[in-house]
Formats: sequence, C-alpha cells, structure tokens
Amino acid sequence: MDERIKWRLLQQQREGLGRPRVPEGMEIPPDVALRQNAGAGASGLVGALREPDPAGMDRQKIGEREIAEAAATLTRYKDGKQNLESRVVEDELWWELRHWEAIKRDKPKGWSPEPTSAWLFNTLMNKHADAMDNMPEALVLPREQSDEESAKVLSSVVPVVMEYNDYDQTISDAWWEKLKHGTACYFVGWNPKKENGMGDIDIRQLDLLNVFWEPGVTDIQQSRNLFIVDLVDEDLLDQQYPQYKGRLGGKTIDVKKYCYDETIDLSKKSLVVDWYYKVEDPTGKTVLHYAKFVGNVLLYASENDPALADRGFYDHGEYPVVMDTLFPEKGMPVGFGYIAVCKDPQMYIDKLYGHILDHAMKATKPRSWVSNSTAVNEEEFLDWEQPLVHVEGEIDDRRIKDIVVQPISAIYVDIAQMKIDEMKETAANRDANSGGSSAGVTAAAAIAALQEAGNKVSRDMISAHYRAFADVVELVIELMRQFYDEKRAFRVTAPNQQGYEFVQMDNSRLRDQEMPPMYPGQTEMLYRRPVFDVKVKAQKKSPFSRMEQNERAKELFNMGFFNPELAQQAMGALQMMDFEGIDDVKQYVEKGQTLQNLVQQLTMALQQAQGMMGMPVEGAPQGGGEPPQSGKSMDSMVVDAEKPNMTAYGQRLAARSTPNMDLGSSAATPGGGA
Repeated sequence: MDERIKWRLLQQQREGLGRPRVPEGMEIPPDVALRQNAGAGASGLVGALREPDPAGMDRQKIGEREIAEAAATLTRYKDGKQNLESRVVEDELWWELRHWEAIKRDKPKGWSPEPTSAWLFNTLMNKHADAMDNMPEALVLPREQSDEESAKVLSSVVPVVMEYNDYDQTISDAWWEKLKHGTACYFVGWNPKKENGMGDIDIRQLDLLNVFWEPGVTDIQQSRNLFIVDLVDEDLLDQQYPQYKGRLGGKTIDVKKYCYDETIDLSKKSLVVDWYYKVEDPTGKTVLHYAKFVGNVLLYASENDPALADRGFYDHGEYPVVMDTLFPEKGMPVGFGYIAVCKDPQMYIDKLYGHILDHAMKATKPRSWVSNSTAVNEEEFLDWEQPLVHVEGEIDDRRIKDIVVQPISAIYVDIAQMKIDEMKETAANRDANSGGSSAGVTAAAAIAALQEAGNKVSRDMISAHYRAFADVVELVIELMRQFYDEKRAFRVTAPNQQGYEFVQMDNSRLRDQEMPPMYPGQTEMLYRRPVFDVKVKAQKKSPFSRMEQNERAKELFNMGFFNPELAQQAMGALQMMDFEGIDDVKQYVEKGQTLQNLVQQLTMALQQAQGMMGMPVEGAPQGGGEPPQSGKSMDSMVVDAEKPNMTAYGQRLAARSTPNMDLGSSAATPGGGA
C-alpha cells in the first residue's frame, strides 16, 4: 500500500476517532489495526505505535531520551509528595478503625484494653450523608442568544452522559476520599473504546497515590507535567502490545500502597505511565500533549503524531484532572480532611476509655494479699469451683486481706466526655445534625429547623464540591466540542418530567462559527466560539427538605396565595420571598389571575348577548351602569385578561385619552380637530 494512503487512514482515524474508512478491496495496514485494538491503559486513552512519516523525514520528538527524562521527573515528583502519601495511608487506618496500629505506642506488659470508638467514623458518615442528600445537577446557560438552543440541548444531554459513566457512584466514592484525605480527584477524558469503538467521554475517580504533579503548585493546571500511573498485569500488556512482548516489565517508581487486609502479589505487574505536559506553540497558545510509556519503552506520543503535533491531544489545553479540595493547604493542590482534624481527639478518647475500662476490669476482679508465712493452696484458692481451700497454720485477718481498688473519680469520665464534645464541635457534627434533639424539642419542624441551622458547615463544603462539579461539566462540554463529530441519540427527560424523549446531538453547533464580514474588503475570516456558563443546583433528597417544602405549600395555600382574587397581594409578597421553586409558584399565581380575568370578560360578553336578545340578564349592573363592550375576539379577551386590573376611574381616563378614528369623528376628517 502506498505510504501516503496508509498515512491518510491513520490521520482519518485520529481526527474522526472511529474506524478508518478503507476503500473497497484494500486491506487495513497492520499498524492501523493495532492502533484500533490498542488497550485503554491507565488513563482510559488510546495507546499506539509511532506512525510512519509519509515524507520519509524523522519527526520523532519523543524518544528514549525524553522518556528517561520524564521518568526522572516522575521520581522527583514522587519524592516531593512522600509526606502526603504517608498521611493518606495512615488516614486509611483511622477510617478502618485500625488506628492503634497508627498510634505506634509501646504496649505495657500484660493485657491492656484498646477500645476503638467510632466517633470519628460517625462524623464522616454524617458528612457523606449530607453530600448525598444534595447531589449536583448541571444547568448550561448561553452567553449569546444564538446559542440558546445548543444550551438547552446540553442541559438535557450532559446528565445523560453523567449517567452513562455511573457518576452517582463516582461522586459517592469521591466524597469518601474527600472526607478522609481532604481531596477527591476526577479524571475527565476521552475513551475511544466506548460505544463499540465510536468513543465517548470517560469520567472516573483517581487515587491520590497514583497522581503526581510538580511540588509547590497550588493549581494542578499550573504544573509543568502531570503523571497518572497504574499497575497492569504484564500478560495483558503483552496481549495489547505484542510487538513489545517481553520488554514491558519493570517499574519506573515504587508506588505507595495501602495496608490491605489481604496479600496482593505485585511481582507480575508493570507500571504504566500516562504523561501529560504543556508546551507553547509559536503563537503563544498553550498546547497539551500526551505520552504513554512502560519502563523505557514508548507506546504512544502525541508529538510524534503529525495530526496532533501542532494541535495537541486535547483542544481545550487543560489537564484532564479536576481536584475537589475540602480544607486547602498552602502550596499544594490538595488539602486535608476530617481525619486530620479529628484524629487527635479520637486518640485521647480511646486512650481515656482504655484506662477507664482497665480500671473497671481490675476493680471488678477481687484479689487478695497473702503473707508468705501462710501456706495457701493457690490452685484451690483460684478455682472458684472448689468448696474448700487448704491452708497451713492459723487463719485470721492478719494473715490474708482483700486488695481494695479505689474507685475512679467521675472527673475522668467527664474529661472523656469533654473530648467527645470537642470532636463534635470541631467537626460541626452536633446531635441535631445526626437526628438527635435537645431536651424539650420534639416537634419534627423544630428538629428540621435545628438541622438546617447546624448544616451551614456542610452547605459550605457542598458548595465547594459544586464548583469542582462545574469544572467537570466544562471539560465534558469541551470534549463534546472536539470529539462529537457524528450525531448521537440520547434519551432525555421530557419537559415537566412527563416521560422521556429522544434528542440527537453532534458538535456542529459547538465548533467555531464563521462570522460575517465586519467591513467591506475584509480578507481575514473571523470565527466565534460558542461559550456557555455552567450553573449547578442541588437535587434535594433529604426527607426533612421535602417535609419543609410541603409545609410551605400548605402555609401558602392557607394564606390564600393561590386565590385568584388575591393574586396582586400574593405577587407582592412573593417578590420579597426567596425559596426553592418560587418561580413555579409565581407562574401558577399569574396563570390563576389570567384565568380569572378571562372568565370575567366571558361572563360580561355573555351578559351583553343576553341583553341584546331581550333575555333577563343575571347579575347585570344596576343603576344605569355602562354595558360591556361588544365585538371583542377571544384573543383580545385573553390579552386584556393578562393586563393588570385597572379601576373604573382609570378606565374612563384611558378611554377619553384614546383618539376616536371613526369616520364620524372630527379627528378622522381632514382638518378636523384643528
């Protein structure tokens, strides 16, 4: 096959991210087929051989020397986060209630109780429950009117993409990591193996022990390099890359591991490294490149791909990683979690509990002093089943005496309780947050109010997660802009939650749009890129939140907010209120007012018709009132009904100020009214 045709197929596959369109009767080159079937690897991205240069020129920018330098950089990055890795592994022991292993104290002789109270565990559970009660939902808004339809489609499609990636489970797992270690790490990239080779967006959680960045940076996007590593079975690597069979062994670095309860054999696993780095092109634009290697063997490099050498691996130019931090640390893109805050009180609680329990065990087990001059059969004395205990010599109170253990003071129990209260206050995990109540508070509404008042720390924590979620959605939109070349069908929720409907979407309306010439003779073509804003709202799942909304609805009903006759007063009150769903309530009140005005006008028209036919008019105005106007259509009545109510005096003023254009009027004749 001609090299240029072969290269065109390779380039077509990269740009279309699908299977190459091969002319009939022509076979797919072996290296193209290998690229199609390459494994996703550590980051879910394509791995491939270096493509041949059709011009016969050596353009390989990434080779063994660059891979060796990258491995050295990875080693330096790992050395810079040793303290973080040690803390993460130790935090995991505290989470598993194995913190006595982490305390590493010298155990005294003999048995000593080591209680493991779960106050810290309870704190994490409650914070995780708060997060799950407020799952995020993305709303995409346009910045220009011409992008309204695209924003509407994105708002319905993005949740479907999240659902395809099981994002609810991903968020749940990430929240555990965020609460324990202080940071949740999300990967948002493109996986060409999804959708039967058509490719789709891949969203998943990353382990902090497998991500490496430049020490000293606060924002992960400011790091010069980013490494994502994973241990893969060597036999699987040989299947994915048969041309490198037997050469893909070894590890660039030793990855920190957790203290597992089971034995894991890592001897037959190799470290696969995904290397992302940023460079500037001649125009000053930041371009993101990607390379994949095992040991000193390069599997793929975007800079060696002529189709991506200038463009970059991802058009958005950002690392496909989002960090969601709980409590930030200076000079690091990660933070610390509740374990780092609460493990000190938890340690002293358990130590105090241990001493109290040890004292209680000693106080409840009788022991006696025995004189050496009194020969006591110890076996019979210690065996409570023996009715007789033999003793040589005389027996009196001077020869044997019970050992009295002094009772422990209540102050030490109070100190243990103080440490428990300290942890509750520090973690903002009071009894009301866990569903408890203070003395005298029994009403469900009062308990719910206490919970809402005590959840301000959780709300602040969840708001930070929403900002990270917005970053994830923005990366999803950018990936759609780059890779959704073909139309895809999505099943989305129909308006007003009425069943579902199907929509089709591609990136034709997300790409750069050609702008019309701004002045005559313009030769340079200008383009406009559709830009969207991502707003995040909460999907309330708490039963107390639903109860609060139901109570609010009943209060509004009892106060007459839904009475059309009180619509004007109700709208005035709603303008000063703020609660979830207030726009729907305003719309309902306005519709009720419009419907009432329409019914009134139809009633007046019916009364007029009855009066013209000589029929008795029920409810006709007394005292010579003006009859209703005739000749109005239904559309005009609806328009009049939607207008705000006007007093009779105001209506007469408006009628006198409106010119009469009838032929009989002086205003309609030439020179009339002069």
